[in-house]
Amino acid sequence: MKVGYVYDPVYLKHDTGYHPENGQRLEAIMAHLKETGLIKQLISIRPRPATTEELAYVHQASYISELQEVAARDGGWLDPDTVMSPGSWDAALYAAGGVIEATDAVLSGEVNSAFALVRPPGHHATALAAMGFCLFNNIAIATQHALKKHKIDKIAIIDFDVHHGNGTQGTFYDNPQVLYVSTHQYPHYPGTGTVNETGRGAAAGTKVNIPLPGGSGDDEYRQVFEQIVMPVVRRFRPQLIMVSAGYDAHWKDRLAMMAVSVTGFADMAGSIKSLADELCRGRIVLTLEGGYNLKAQAMAVKATFDILLGRSDIADPIGPPENRRTVPDISSLIKAIKETHHLA
Repeated sequence: MKVGYVYDPVYLKHDTGYHPENGQRLEAIMAHLKETGLIKQLISIRPRPATTEELAYVHQASYISELQEVAARDGGWLDPDTVMSPGSWDAALYAAGGVIEATDAVLSGEVNSAFALVRPPGHHATALAAMGFCLFNNIAIATQHALKKHKIDKIAIIDFDVHHGNGTQGTFYDNPQVLYVSTHQYPHYPGTGTVNETGRGAAAGTKVNIPLPGGSGDDEYRQVFEQIVMPVVRRFRPQLIMVSAGYDAHWKDRLAMMAVSVTGFADMAGSIKSLADELCRGRIVLTLEGGYNLKAQAMAVKATFDILLGRSDIADPIGPPENRRTVPDISSLIKAIKETHHLA
């Protein structure tokens, strides 16, 4: 089982100061992978900067120019949540290019699966705007690259970040070649991702939103993966699975109110791997999105790599949530989603 990873110190040039999305996130992940010896079992994939043509698969030319100009002016705030430093332009180019390189490595057979450990994250970025800590929509750009350059016909994007990937969904809202499935806390930032957002025109039914209530944990995520995520992906039969891997649904993460453990993230990764093995020769490309508790994110990323490597003995020293008093009932939500998407 050949598993690749993308990382480069260029991602630390996106200097956000004391912002929750900062370079310590990647430093903690890399330190943990090295301390546990896992890094030696992975294949390094070198990133490169995305070209303007590749960025334009998703973003308008005026927006691309705007980001370059902001970086050249020593950076600044793009919205109340999203900031650039002088080095952010290079980091953003290499983030998008890193996910493209991971996709090329998987589709060429160099590796079976790959995880791009990049920043800034991307799934909130739209054609014309940065938002939610995101500059370029890395996964959308790489998905378009696979469709255009590799002539892939059908791609499934699974997004388990705690926030809805509004930018990714918007990019493919009219595209029947891309299934987008999102599990996210709702109501929560950015306010999108309701059950009735299902795609438009020929793409109707290919956008599947699972807006979970706060407090949802391992059992609730397991239910929606078993009853919704896996059936809709099987029905779609993709040739490649792309994953927006956000770990901010962990119970120790303060940017949300979920109750997922490291074991829960491993279960999600295991479900995705089984789908890829069944449907698309094991081909998975993951890219890092959110996750702001350094210890929890590092351990969950390692657990994801363990699953990709075929292991089932997952370490979870943090364990389940402390003092979890309320367990949400999501049966009516599951029923509504099944009815909307014609699932038995």
